[in-house]
Amino acid sequence: MKPILRNLVEMTGHRDHLRLEVSVLSTLQQLSGVVEVRALELFTTAGTPHVRPRTWVEQGRLVSTDSEAAADPRREALVHYPALRACVANRGTSALAAVRKGGHTLWLPVWTQDQVNTCLEITQLQPFSAHKLNVIEGVFQVYQNYQSLLDYSERDALTGLFNRKTFDEQFSRHAVPRLNCRTIVQPLAVDEEPAAGEPVQQWLAVVDIDNFKQVNDHFGHLYGDEVLILIANILRSAFRSHDRIFRFGGEEFVVLLRSTTLNTAHKVFNRLRTSVQEYPFPQVGRVTVSLGFVGTVKGSPVEILGQADQALYHAKKHGRNRVCFYDDLVASGELAAKVANDDVELF
Repeated sequence: MKPILRNLVEMTGHRDHLRLEVSVLSTLQQLSGVVEVRALELFTTAGTPHVRPRTWVEQGRLVSTDSEAAADPRREALVHYPALRACVANRGTSALAAVRKGGHTLWLPVWTQDQVNTCLEITQLQPFSAHKLNVIEGVFQVYQNYQSLLDYSERDALTGLFNRKTFDEQFSRHAVPRLNCRTIVQPLAVDEEPAAGEPVQQWLAVVDIDNFKQVNDHFGHLYGDEVLILIANILRSAFRSHDRIFRFGGEEFVVLLRSTTLNTAHKVFNRLRTSVQEYPFPQVGRVTVSLGFVGTVKGSPVEILGQADQALYHAKKHGRNRVCFYDDLVASGELAAKVANDDVELF
């Protein structure tokens, strides 16, 4: 039991969901008889539930993929996992089946707000003993409890989106490997394949609700909070699971759109703007947002965020309900480029 206790201590020392996931898989991999462990992602594409490996062991090393779930070549329809499928349908806590040429596999779905997005999978050649199942259940419960604590500290209480603190921690390292293992990234567009030769990168957008103060002044903060919650829901539906959405406080949100082209980024951000514009907000009626965005290839996090803010300010100043791309504004002479050095801006 001592190695397990040491691993549990290490596991609860992490402050990042992915590192925590890797740590719990490492702990389970060291149990006697276990031949394979994986973290599976459950998602729906084209109306069909699917599953794909997100973190697994390959040649003795833990590997994690940040690829888009719907386009991952390793994905399979959930129907190919009947025991897991039945477990999720029945809101169960575990599923056990003999699969893969006589091996025995245990699935442990991770329930979050009545949904399953992640499942741990443990496979061994021999049937699981009652003692082994108890040990695994204990490790899994520690993992789930600590994951819930991390989730609570990372999210905005009103909208459930990631908070500013989480943005500060994640954005500075989003473009570099986060683990001491090989990271696979498959750059794919949100709604279309990139044209040949069209560069793929990450995009940072700052989104601000237009005239939000008037909503609070005219209808009260209760309706203002409802608008924030509804816009958070629209944001969630507009982006993929591996994109990141943050609430910065007040009426401002930040989106990190990952692994797509400039052309697609324009389409996605304008589709978000249109979705908000056309949504019938109760009592309040019509609400719009302005958005400024920039690529994240060049510059420090402070500089990149500042450029997106400049583009947002330009959209606000020139009519609102607009999407502005920083590089276009600089190229047209409508904005002067700034060079940021930490908190000091040099013109």
